[in-house]
Amino acid sequence: MITFDRLWVTMKKRGVSTYQLRERCGIDSKTIRRLRANENIETKTLDKLCAALSCQLEDIAEYKN
Repeated sequence: MITFDRLWVTMKKRGVSTYQLRERCGIDSKTIRRLRANENIETKTLDKLCAALSCQLEDIAEYKN
């Protein structure tokens, strides 16, 4: 299972809100809800998140057995 717990930590460290994420990279509220629920998202969304937060994939997602 892939979880996005690290995303929220990274956002907090950088002082970025979900509102700013929606404005910076065009991620809609439905996608934010999917991230909170650790549901499937598209790889282009991961790319947008990494670009907006200036981070690596491992800073926002983690694979757990």
